[in-house]
Amino acid sequence: MKKIILISNRLPVNISKKQDAFDAKPSIGGLATGLKSVYEKRNCIWLGWSGLTAEEVTAEQKIQIADKVCKNYKCIPLFLTQADLQLYYFGFSNNTIWPLFHYFTDQADFSHEPWQAYKKVNKLFFKRVKDLIEPEDDIWIHDYQLMLLPRLIKDKFPDNRVGFFLHIPFPSFEVFRLLPWRDEILQGLLGADLIGFHTYDYVRHFLSSVRRLLGLEHNLGSITLKNRIIKTDVFPMGIDYKKYAGAYAKKQIKTEIAEMQKKVGQRKVVLSIDRLDYTKGIPQRLKAFDAFLNTYQEYKEKISLLLIVAPSRTKVSQYKKLQREVDELVSNINGKYGTMGWVPIWYFFRSFPFNKLIALYQMADILLVTPLRDGMNLVAKEYLAAKNDNKGVLIISETAGAARELGEALIVNANNIEQIATAVKTALELSDEEIIERNIIMKERLQRYDIEYWSKDFLDKLEQTQEQQQYLKVKRLKPALITTIIKKYKKASRRLLLLDYDGTLRSFEKTPQKAVPDKELLVLLASLADNPDNEIVIVSGRDKDTLENWFQGLPAGLVAGHGIWYKERGAEWQLQEVLDNNWKDVIRPLLEVFTDRTPGAMVEEKSHSLAWHYRKSEPELATIRVSELKDALLNLTDNYNLGFMTGHKVIEIKDMNTNKGVAVARWLGKSNWDFIFAAGDDYTDEDMFAILPETAVTIRVGYDISNAHYMVDSVDEIRKLLVRFNKGK
Repeated sequence: MKKIILISNRLPVNISKKQDAFDAKPSIGGLATGLKSVYEKRNCIWLGWSGLTAEEVTAEQKIQIADKVCKNYKCIPLFLTQADLQLYYFGFSNNTIWPLFHYFTDQADFSHEPWQAYKKVNKLFFKRVKDLIEPEDDIWIHDYQLMLLPRLIKDKFPDNRVGFFLHIPFPSFEVFRLLPWRDEILQGLLGADLIGFHTYDYVRHFLSSVRRLLGLEHNLGSITLKNRIIKTDVFPMGIDYKKYAGAYAKKQIKTEIAEMQKKVGQRKVVLSIDRLDYTKGIPQRLKAFDAFLNTYQEYKEKISLLLIVAPSRTKVSQYKKLQREVDELVSNINGKYGTMGWVPIWYFFRSFPFNKLIALYQMADILLVTPLRDGMNLVAKEYLAAKNDNKGVLIISETAGAARELGEALIVNANNIEQIATAVKTALELSDEEIIERNIIMKERLQRYDIEYWSKDFLDKLEQTQEQQQYLKVKRLKPALITTIIKKYKKASRRLLLLDYDGTLRSFEKTPQKAVPDKELLVLLASLADNPDNEIVIVSGRDKDTLENWFQGLPAGLVAGHGIWYKERGAEWQLQEVLDNNWKDVIRPLLEVFTDRTPGAMVEEKSHSLAWHYRKSEPELATIRVSELKDALLNLTDNYNLGFMTGHKVIEIKDMNTNKGVAVARWLGKSNWDFIFAAGDDYTDEDMFAILPETAVTIRVGYDISNAHYMVDSVDEIRKLLVRFNKGK
């Protein structure tokens, strides 16, 4: 029976030892809560670290935990050694990836040993999960601790759908490139069929890194890698909206609110809730409250800040230092402004249970959420959902992922102390009508895209990836089909072989001019062309002089300039039709302007076309310039019956009346061919594929939507097939 295998660093249960037995209770963590609906309503199992080290339990106890404790929760526990935990989790995950992905590059540790442990533990997860995977299962991997796992699973189980979701930010390329093992991390993630992020910014950063470091382009967020298409998309994580919106009705919570209100009195309450972490911007928030009290002195004794900081990693030196800084700031502000009847900041260094948390949300006039960097921040969403009267102002920093969805909140720069102080003043002066109007809009959005919708949306998109993968799988040129094609080739007496050059017979190089045919290829083509039953035609976008130079003496037909020029075997070059080149004087200056604005770009002038190459340009800038150039060309080409084609990092402008399809049509009528073979690799070859009869064998190098019947991974496969044609076996 098909199932979903959820994998995360921790299990969704907390396991504890009671005397000689073990007990488990559901976790209240964000991920466990987020996947609860999937976990309960679908056929799922969950693999993760048990929370206990291998040294803490005996072999018999591990079996006891797995069979009697975790089984009730459909969990598969993993036991890590203390050393692995220290290096993989506290080391690489939290001392390298966490600070780097949150832009705290000075905090990131790039030591080699933690990286080795990270690789080791990812392999341990794979070793445990591989025995659980069955043919129809979907695997959904979560977060930065397991970024190598998707590739490990996909290599072993290529037909299973694999999803990955990153719950923290993905940094910009300039930050990510600092990681020594950046390529390995990207390759690990690209093992997934669907990679999810909280915001479009994170998707954009990821795609930029993939392009710059691995050289893989994307089309609308889809990356083609060998025989697979990998989707990236945005899935902003929601909350259990009903849980927070309906909590106010509980009698216990109403009692909590009443008790808190007595203590606060008529004062306005600013609420701040965070885990102790340097990414949360707690010191900056306190300095902003200090600036508020100093600037707007009319609010003294009329407002209080409730600062709740949940303890986290308190034994780590940098967290100890942060705690001391927070303690000192709170003490200084209270000493500076406090009076006998008023404490400006109520500081709680502990976690609060759900009921008290809801009561705080209900009571607070303002929620101050100003992380320096945060993947999402669900506290902001919980606060809005819990507000049954729709009163209460959210102030959130632009570097929190949730800010992308909550545009009606007051959005601030987390480092701008004065701006945060001013935002608090603005929040206090907003009318109830405006506050309610803003909050209703945000709450409707949160209600629609709640946690159940988030998980369903991701899994539905993961399922949809199968349609594309199935399309590619059907088109994949399999060994059995190759054997059939070879038999058809051998049986035929009149054969036409139409071969694109760049990307089909010769791999792309960094500089287009260096893709000269190698001796092995020339010998192979000559041998095929010498066979009296064969007609070979090289169908290229190259200019005729280049093709003449490269294939001089080859007994084959040549097509140059995507069909503008053609040359039959033993004949002279001819124009497909007489073309007017006056348009070049209009288009050339435009291309030169874009070349000047794009370092590394160049203009190539062919006899009847112009090509703008950007292979050596900086990818991000080139992407922008390509978009701008296409817009400019659309306005200029209409009056000249011109079109432009996008190839491998090149845009070529030419007359619309000529293309590869028109050119090869000349050969189609020359003989009664009983075997037609065509191979190409990009958009320019689609006209050739489209004009050929259904009985033709057409192959595309690379995977995309195509008129070709079959697809292969690389140039090598085309050349190997031609070698087999030549040998007849």
